[in-house]
Amino acid sequence: MISFQINTGLEKKLKNISELLSKKRVELENLSSSFQEAIHRYVYISIIGASTRIENAVLTNTEIDWMDATLGDDSRLGSFERQKRYIEDKLSKDKERSIEEVAGLRSVLTIIYQQAADLLPITERDVRGLHKELLQYYPPSTPYIGRYKVASNSVIERVGNKITREIFKTASPGPITVAAMRELFDWYNQALPNSIWSLPVITEFVYRFLAIHPFQDGNGRLGRALFFLGMLQAPDENLNFVAPYLAVDRQIEKSRAEYYIVLRQCSGGVFRQDPKEYHIGLFLDFMLKMIGKSLNQDIGYYTNKFAAYLRLTEKMKKILECFREHPEARLQSGKISKLISLPRRTVTRAVQELSKKGFLQQLGKGADTRYQLVF
Repeated sequence: MISFQINTGLEKKLKNISELLSKKRVELENLSSSFQEAIHRYVYISIIGASTRIENAVLTNTEIDWMDATLGDDSRLGSFERQKRYIEDKLSKDKERSIEEVAGLRSVLTIIYQQAADLLPITERDVRGLHKELLQYYPPSTPYIGRYKVASNSVIERVGNKITREIFKTASPGPITVAAMRELFDWYNQALPNSIWSLPVITEFVYRFLAIHPFQDGNGRLGRALFFLGMLQAPDENLNFVAPYLAVDRQIEKSRAEYYIVLRQCSGGVFRQDPKEYHIGLFLDFMLKMIGKSLNQDIGYYTNKFAAYLRLTEKMKKILECFREHPEARLQSGKISKLISLPRRTVTRAVQELSKKGFLQQLGKGADTRYQLVF
C-alpha cells in the first residue's frame, strides 16, 4: 500500500531493524521500572532539545531538563504562563522564542505519549489540534495557529537566523493543500494496520506531510513528532514498545546536513501530487539508519548513565542538583561550596570525580577551572 518499492537492500535493513527491536525489547523488559522511567526521561528531553535545535532553537538539554522539572506535570497554558517570567529570568534574555518552542513541543509530546491509541484513525482535527499545542505559547502565531497555510512556504535549511537554501517548494495553499492532506489521512489510516512493515508507512506519511507543509509554521517539529506517533501506533508490537526509548531526533540532529539533502533528493525540489513520483525509499533508508543508531547507541548510553548515577555518593548527587538549579552556569568549586554548604576540598574532589564519570565537563585549568553539567 506504500507508494514506492521495497528493494532487496531496504528489505534486509528492515529485517535487521526488526531483529534489533525484538532484542532491545527483551533488554528493556528485564530492567526495573526505575531504569525504564529514567531512560524514557533522557529520551524525552533529548527529543525536545534535538527537534527544536534542528529548527535553530538554542536551549541545551540541561536547560530543557530544568525547564521541564520547573513546569512539572501540568502542561496547560496557564501553568506555563505562571512560570514563564521565572524561566526567562533564569535563562539568557535572547532565548524567549526557544523557550516558547520547547514548551509547545513538550505539550505535543505529552499528548502523543498519553493518547497515541486514541489518535488512530488520525484526523485533520487531531493534527490541527497538535499544531495548536505546538504554537500555543508563541503569540505571533495567533492568526494561523491550527489552520492550514494561506501563503506559499517551503522547506528551508537554516543556519542561525540566515536562510541558506530552499530544500523544496511545497504544496500551494488552498484547495491543493486541503485535498492532499485529506488524501494523506485516508491513506495512512488504511495502510498502517494492513501493511507488512510499519516503518515504510510511517516514513511515507511523514515525508508526504513535510512535502505538503500544510501549516504556515512548525511543520518540521510537528512532522518529526508525527513520526514518533506513528511508531507508537504501529501494529508492530516490538516497535511500539521500544519507541518511547528511541531518541531518533537526537540522531537526526547529529546528521542534520544529510537529513536536508535526503529530503531534497526524494522530491527533486518540488511538491508532487502523485506520491509515486517521489523517491521515498531514500528517506526510509535514512530513517532506518537513524533508528538503528538510536537502538545501538542511545538505549545503552542512557542505561549506563543512570546506573552510574545510582552509584554516586549523596554529596555528589547534591552537587549535581546544584548544577541543575543553575542550568546555564559554569561554576567553580568555591561557588559550589557556598551554594550547598560543603567544604571546598570535598567539593573539589567530588567535581573532579564527576568530570571523570562524564556528569560534568571541566573548562579551563588551575584557578580558572569551571564545571558545567552534561546532560
